[in-house]
Amino acid sequence: METAAAAAQDRAMKRNVWLLFCCQALIHATMSGQATMAALIGHSLAEDKALATLPIGVQMTAVMAASIPAGIVFSRLGRRAGFTLGALSSTLGSLLSAFAIWRADFLLYCVASAFVGGGFGIGQHYRFAAAEVASPEFRARAISLVMAGGVISAFLGPELVKHTRDLGAPYLFVGTYLALAVLPLVCLGVLSAVTLPPPPARQRVVTPIGTILARPAFVTAAVVGLVAFGTMNLVMTSTPVEMTLFCGFDFAASATVIQAHAVAMYAPGFVTGALITRFGTGRIIVAGTAMTALCVAVGLSGASFWHFAVALALLGVGWNFMFVGATTLLSTAYRPEERMRAQAANDFIVFGTTACTAFLSGVLHAKAGWAGLNLALLPALAVALSLLLWLRRRQRAGAVAAVSA
Repeated sequence: METAAAAAQDRAMKRNVWLLFCCQALIHATMSGQATMAALIGHSLAEDKALATLPIGVQMTAVMAASIPAGIVFSRLGRRAGFTLGALSSTLGSLLSAFAIWRADFLLYCVASAFVGGGFGIGQHYRFAAAEVASPEFRARAISLVMAGGVISAFLGPELVKHTRDLGAPYLFVGTYLALAVLPLVCLGVLSAVTLPPPPARQRVVTPIGTILARPAFVTAAVVGLVAFGTMNLVMTSTPVEMTLFCGFDFAASATVIQAHAVAMYAPGFVTGALITRFGTGRIIVAGTAMTALCVAVGLSGASFWHFAVALALLGVGWNFMFVGATTLLSTAYRPEERMRAQAANDFIVFGTTACTAFLSGVLHAKAGWAGLNLALLPALAVALSLLLWLRRRQRAGAVAAVSA
């Protein structure tokens, strides 16, 4: 009897994880499509071409800014209310983007990008929801599986761009944003079938946020996460501009490279959790930094289509290993009653850095060129590896002290 009950509970858990996988895919398709066209739209609307990536910078600033209010909503009203707010923000952002393009209004396009970013920022918490519905032994796999939903968005977003960009002609991409506005609403339908945990009980004694932030595991997880997203965003944001405006490729070629990059970001999610379970979080993070460094080497070795495609694919896999590893490590840095505040603080830090790289990408590309932009990744990777080594030494010292006691 107990075995049957346990089996039913296991099936329900995995069902919730796969439904969250679908939610992740739908809500992230807007961002995947945005990555394909935002810099090009920004370049066409902005008078100063160095501001081409400003809408993406605004978007990532909104992702960062959404972290704190999202944490408050999740804590007080629950996951469902927070995810609903995120989906509605994504839909509004897509509709405003279409209107901004129709008016050729760069400022309004930046405002619209803020709403898209807010929805994406809240959608980032699907990975945390996966950790909460999963058993401890299945947690790493649940996180990576939900993040693997990005594989669908990697195809869905760019394919929607390719097939709808001319629907609003002569206003390119208006039809695309109208199509993207529907996806978050479909996500809400899927979300209604998910069993989500209730909000955490209010604490009588609240752990100071400084105490949480000072924990070695939190520091390392947050920095590895921000390096993963920051390095990825720095290169990805300027790739369409480099390919189409400086290397002579057409839009379809750059869209295909971004699509391959997005697939490489999320496809490893089907196995990353199992790899972490087998080899450990640290080794997977190290493998991710090596992949990202290899991306730099390939990106500097030539300017053919395959140089861009292979480099961006390596960048995607490196991001996945580092970010899933960082999220798994983060789950060890807080107690259950601290999870909402710790998660919100982590995403504020991670996406604050990502916003900075989005702003910096266009400027760095314009001033230092493609080579300078790629080389900027290496110091950040060195910092991530140094912190990982520091954490390992702290953990070993702690284990030795515990044995001695």
